[in-house]
Amino acid sequence: MSGQSLTDRIAAAQHSMSGSAISKAVCKATTHEVSGPKRKHLDYLIHCTNELNVSIPHLADTLLERTASSSWIVVFKALITTHHLMMYGNERLMQYFASRNTPFNLNNFLDKAALQGYNMSTFIRRYSRYLNEKAMSYRLAAVDFTKMKRGAEGVMRTMNTEKLIKTLPTIQNQLDALLDFQPNSNELTNGVINTAFMLLFKDSIRLFAAYNEGVINMLEQKNICVICEQQQLYKSH
Repeated sequence: MSGQSLTDRIAAAQHSMSGSAISKAVCKATTHEVSGPKRKHLDYLIHCTNELNVSIPHLADTLLERTASSSWIVVFKALITTHHLMMYGNERLMQYFASRNTPFNLNNFLDKAALQGYNMSTFIRRYSRYLNEKAMSYRLAAVDFTKMKRGAEGVMRTMNTEKLIKTLPTIQNQLDALLDFQPNSNELTNGVINTAFMLLFKDSIRLFAAYNEGVINMLEQKNICVICEQQQLYKSH
């Protein structure tokens, strides 16, 4: 389907009449067009997350309402828009999603009406699981692992052993959910899937980096302990 559907146009007009600029932008970002959300709508929503007079719960709930659609295209684009805002918007949005228990309840989602509905519904279930895991990770660690400072003075390299033992499995769970997406080369020609894949790819690079730095830190601390034990043993003799 190309172009906005009549339903999209009516919904946008209704939001214009009601004066809800956020609802209108979310509606336009999640049309029935088989392509990723348009940049201008994403940029506007990012701007909204940084405005103190904007209700983050209203923005988040408007996105969640779009995931209640029966159309795989609308639901997929609502998830993409949410993911994009998690990555580039104000942290307040992530904090709100993290405060909710399983914000994306799409484990049983199935679009039976569309030609690609069955196949795309599988990716929606996987994608929503990842976003739930991303929100859960933030709740547990109070940090977005894809945004934390890296390097020798970074969060994972300076974390103590006790906290590392709790944090590394959290990152692993998020990575497992991300890697489960698994589209093939033919499926990546779909504009919606391709947009989601690029966001996931960027997250994967940062998550792997955070995990690797945590493992390096763990090994370094273990080596220090071994050296200290050897020194104590040497002194005792």
